[in-house]
Amino acid sequence: MEKIVVVGGGAGGLELATKLGRKLGRKKKAHITLVDRNTTHLWKPLLHEIAVGTMDEGNDAVSYRAQAYAKGFHFRIGTLTDIDREQRQVVLAPVLDEEGVEYIPATRIDYDYLVMALGSVSNDFGTPGVKEHCIFLDSAKQAHRFRNKLLNRFLRIQRVPDEPDEVRIAIVGAGATGVELSAELHHAVKEFHHYGFDAITNEHLHVTLLEAGERILPALPERISTAATRELTNIGVKVRTQTMVTSAEHNGLHTKDGDFIEADLMVWAAGIKVPEFMANIGGLETNRINQLTVNPHLQATRDERIFAIGDCAEFIQEDGKRVPPRAQSAHQMADTCYDNLLACLHNKPLKTYHYKDHGSLISLANYSTVGSLMGNLTRGSLFIEGRMARVVYISLYRMHQVAVHGLIKTGLLMLAGKINRWLRPRLKLH
Repeated sequence: MEKIVVVGGGAGGLELATKLGRKLGRKKKAHITLVDRNTTHLWKPLLHEIAVGTMDEGNDAVSYRAQAYAKGFHFRIGTLTDIDREQRQVVLAPVLDEEGVEYIPATRIDYDYLVMALGSVSNDFGTPGVKEHCIFLDSAKQAHRFRNKLLNRFLRIQRVPDEPDEVRIAIVGAGATGVELSAELHHAVKEFHHYGFDAITNEHLHVTLLEAGERILPALPERISTAATRELTNIGVKVRTQTMVTSAEHNGLHTKDGDFIEADLMVWAAGIKVPEFMANIGGLETNRINQLTVNPHLQATRDERIFAIGDCAEFIQEDGKRVPPRAQSAHQMADTCYDNLLACLHNKPLKTYHYKDHGSLISLANYSTVGSLMGNLTRGSLFIEGRMARVVYISLYRMHQVAVHGLIKTGLLMLAGKINRWLRPRLKLH
């Protein structure tokens, strides 16, 4: 029986393992294993909502073990450290408990076909002080860290009479994460006011969004950037473009222009990279941000038995542009990789991956949603904003849920979500 190992349980990895489990694992046609360092999956585009408490990850997190049991694949917790291509094995680091005591030794897992779907982490570009003083909003752990610090700051203002009542938050990087977090913060403060934090209002919140480029959302059409800038300014976010951060301290950021931006909380969302251990792992070809270079079939250029999908894959399109690190890219790559793995098992020709840009949407909390639809499916793009854009934005997450759970269970999850909004507080306060 062929062994297929998927490393990384993000959007693409979990969807791929689920499809393979349904098609092959349940029927004992192949042994499917998903490896991840965490025990649960969260859809990464929602991390900004978890960070401010407007989303309770306990309701939306997917247990890898439960998913494996339900969909016919196996789950192994672990952190990849190396790939032994000669033996066709992935090497996992020892697993430690909270006290640092090893409870699972280093292990090796055999594979016939390997799929790398590790995703990405924040890239600080070596900027001094950033690792020590900024929060990287690239995981649930970091989102929890931000929320705890925010709640502690609110609580101090509420309980200590002489404490300055300002909450200064600096966000470096005006891509989707930075922009959406800026808006979500202002929305959350209105809700916090109802739960005993009556000393906190939006007038006390000072959010500064910093972008080194000429405009926010530089990867998206200018019309979307302009609309988002207008909405953020209207709700009180201070948007500073052409502002490069040169270093960070415990109480603020230094800029190239010589300014010092004071902040109680600092978030770094200025770029991505693949973890450092991926650089030339197993002798495979990687680029400067450690992405695996792949061929048109999503296979590693130096090993046809290894595939890569999502943020950890560098795919160059025919026009010379790289496929952007988005959830829709990971979803499409997972579909093509699934087809190609089946083709490999049946000695059939492989499909070429073609990225289809279905547009981009940016959520500005309950204030607005802006974006474009259709992308390269038409000669141009259809600009949308407001309620319609919000519906489409939410539908992207529902599509991911359908891929993971199926249509019926997703419908039940939506119903449960509506019930929880009635039963539970609007914010996660712990």
